[in-house]
Amino acid sequence: MRLIPLVPAALILCMSGPSAAQDWVEYSSRADFFTVNFPGQPTVRDITYTTEFGITIPGHVHSYEDGPTRYSVTVVDYANVQKIHAERVKDCKGYPDTCGNPYVAELRGAMDYATWNFIKKDAKVTYFAYGNTDRIEGRRIQLTNADRTRTFAAIHMHQNRLYIFEATVPASGPPPALFQQSLGFLDKDGIRVRYDTVYSNMYPPPSRVQYGPPAQAQQGR
Repeated sequence: MRLIPLVPAALILCMSGPSAAQDWVEYSSRADFFTVNFPGQPTVRDITYTTEFGITIPGHVHSYEDGPTRYSVTVVDYANVQKIHAERVKDCKGYPDTCGNPYVAELRGAMDYATWNFIKKDAKVTYFAYGNTDRIEGRRIQLTNADRTRTFAAIHMHQNRLYIFEATVPASGPPPALFQQSLGFLDKDGIRVRYDTVYSNMYPPPSRVQYGPPAQAQQGR
């Protein structure tokens, strides 16, 4: 399932405008294991991300901006949350429920917490639903912001990495169809991942559909 509502493929280029058809790039990050189309070459910066349970973990933001038009992919590495929480509570002498390691809730709830960070903004939620991309489950949310721009986001969790695909477009502009339709995930060899059945983070991964050789897209960090 792709981002809902879907845009017919035949309409994508005309909705995106003539210049977009010329300038869009197929972008991939072998370090962050994803691929997506951007309307220009994005920049990458390091971030720290505060989780639901108050620890900070590393991440990257791949972003492109042109006035009110903003595209970004935020990737947050949750791989060490169990270790970080264990270190945090190792000398705790309170009740067991105050000294427990909440790493399971961190991992299982990461997508919902990221969605909540959108919901609590000064914006009107116009769409919210479950969805999946290449059968990797996720959340879909759309917002109309206070300045009338519109934000479209897809949130996924894959191999203990949180992915936030976000596009904001002007009120009079078309939906970010090329961005929405192109997002995907890569394995360690740079091959796009698609599962035979739905993938849920922290559960054994299903078997995969076999793709061809690694994509030779423009590379990012």
